[in-house]
Amino acid sequence: MDYKEYIRVIPDFPQPGISFKDITTLLKNGEMYREAINDLKKLVADLKIDVIAGPEARGFVVGAPLAYALGVGFAPIRKSGKLPGETIEVGYDLEYGKDTLAMHTDAIVKDQNVLIADDLLATGGTIATSVNLVRQLGGNVVGAAFLIELEELNGRAKLPDIDVFTLVTYSV
Repeated sequence: MDYKEYIRVIPDFPQPGISFKDITTLLKNGEMYREAINDLKKLVADLKIDVIAGPEARGFVVGAPLAYALGVGFAPIRKSGKLPGETIEVGYDLEYGKDTLAMHTDAIVKDQNVLIADDLLATGGTIATSVNLVRQLGGNVVGAAFLIELEELNGRAKLPDIDVFTLVTYSV
């Protein structure tokens, strides 16, 4: 399936020189959205996954339906101050600045196998931070799954010991 037909590219967003890959045009097409989740499911089917973790916000729209399709739980990764209860937090550099991600301390049980899912792998900062959070909670990261990978930004370099699965790749 050529998912690029369903992904809108918006030049100069959120700043000049950036070519934003907008998945909302894929998400609004129920058939293509289902197909994309099913194709991601096929890519990770051989992994032993206990739970999927996804960073907000678009990691929720990829990770939660993928968790449902696989019959496993979903653990949200949120920005600082957005989760009630006890959390752990890790700061990181974004493609466009800095941020902090958090997870509930009980989101992952020690030795659970965790797949991290998000819409896009760019520079790898968000996903590397997500991996860090999961590992701090005692989880085993068995892979990372994305709808899109921006190859030239070399995000995989920040995930040297993680299997990466993507449906679509772009040269920036």
